[in-house]
Amino acid sequence: MTNTRFGHLTCVSLLLALPLAAGTVRIIQTNAAGDNVHIIDPATNKVVAIISGVEVNHGVSVAPDGSRYYISNEADGTLDIVDGKSLKVTKKIKLTGHPNNIDISKDGKRVYVSINIAPGFVDVIDTASQEKVNSIKVKGAVHNTYVTPDGKYVVAGSIAGRMLTIINYPAETIAWELPMPAGVRPMAFSKKANGATDKIFMNLSELHGFAVIDFDQRKEVTRVTLPEPGHGALAYIAGTPSHGLAVAPDGKSVWCDSALNGSVYGYTLPDLKLIGGVKTGVVPDWLTFSPDGTLYVANAGSNTTSAVDIKALKVKATIPVGQVPKRNITMAVP
Repeated sequence: MTNTRFGHLTCVSLLLALPLAAGTVRIIQTNAAGDNVHIIDPATNKVVAIISGVEVNHGVSVAPDGSRYYISNEADGTLDIVDGKSLKVTKKIKLTGHPNNIDISKDGKRVYVSINIAPGFVDVIDTASQEKVNSIKVKGAVHNTYVTPDGKYVVAGSIAGRMLTIINYPAETIAWELPMPAGVRPMAFSKKANGATDKIFMNLSELHGFAVIDFDQRKEVTRVTLPEPGHGALAYIAGTPSHGLAVAPDGKSVWCDSALNGSVYGYTLPDLKLIGGVKTGVVPDWLTFSPDGTLYVANAGSNTTSAVDIKALKVKATIPVGQVPKRNITMAVP
């Protein structure tokens, strides 16, 4: 009799041994209460590989050529480097303190790690030497760090410090700061026609929706409140009724999680008119888009990732993943 489980594991092992082809796209899904990271093929909406051995994984980034994965390890206080072919941890870099989310520079030379301890730091990892080479001091323990779409800035958000910090790249100096009225949580970015950053869309603690920051004006210009919770609305996690934002690849809409409604909602850009909502699962908690415009939603309370057709406003696949899935990203090998 065929051992189905063994056959499945053998198939996954073969997949891991294969180099990534040009044009490969994957959705990388971390699991906040587990020790593994799931890799989803958006062409089939199936899990095609699993990275194991990274306890309480928080953020993930991938080298531009797919050769390495970088994962923040909350249990060990390290940035774990994973080989892109074997999917094995090859190095653990000790950090200044407890890590949260991460991002990688567009040229792949630096990984920026949120350090969630006072007074607040963004650790800088040089990917060539695989060493920590700098700790940028900011105001407030850092929860999320991003590189802007044009690659010119690193953006750090602090919950405790209620602070947005913009850092120059590659100089790694502070460009400007913006105090916020509440803790700064997930962010997404829109672009101007020339590729420069236009707006920052920002979830804030206790806000069911998002704030809009004009990058040039360096100030909040408006807020969007999501539809009110209906009957049977769910509880949410630690002051986060909305925890996840993403701008569609065509730049024509921004999408936001509602943990209260178990849904995601889309708004047109630039006028921020409601497109509609889609029920996805229990406590949707993070968003990423594949290049074809499919929205992937991490449902922290359902242990699933939903693939959402934003034009038809429906879920086209529900993918079982690990325990409490949160941060996810899209890897696209050119």
